[in-house]
Amino acid sequence: MLAYVFWHWPQPGVDTETYVDHLVSFHRILNENKPVGFHGSRVFRMHGVSWLDTTGDAYEDWYLLDDSAALDRINEAAVSGVCEAPHNLVAREAAGGTAGLYRLKTGDILTEPRFALWLSKPDGVSYADFYSTLEPIINEAHAALWQRQMTLGPTSEFLVHSAGEIQLPEAWTASQVLTLQSVGSDQSQP
Repeated sequence: MLAYVFWHWPQPGVDTETYVDHLVSFHRILNENKPVGFHGSRVFRMHGVSWLDTTGDAYEDWYLLDDSAALDRINEAAVSGVCEAPHNLVAREAAGGTAGLYRLKTGDILTEPRFALWLSKPDGVSYADFYSTLEPIINEAHAALWQRQMTLGPTSEFLVHSAGEIQLPEAWTASQVLTLQSVGSDQSQP
């Protein structure tokens, strides 16, 4: 499973409620007209995201995909047909955005994660040891470990989505811990 993740924020002067309404409307229409390989999307509101050029609230859109071929199909579907007008409306209101591509490494996709823990593999730790150390933590917490693909994105290499706080091994540190708030109650559940 891949996830195309897009971070964005509204322009100054754009009403936040209006921005969110337009964003939710776009996701609703896209989820009602899913291209092949697209499993649905979720939107989260967050604050204090270190890799974004905003000090206000930002939004994180997750598009769950079978594979990279589905990325081409969703890219086309999002900006054409019934999705074109809703996409363009929210895009005109956005001040900026950036994106990344992530692969689920272990765990289960959460429909309502509350925490996002961004981290890098510690120096001197092999990938095999990194995964074997994290796997029981992920499984016990019913969390999900995602890995950035091909350095496509502005974040640390790894993300843990969880319903509760995760305790990393003592010598490991997270680059950023964010609290997530779901936006829009009628989006597809992945």
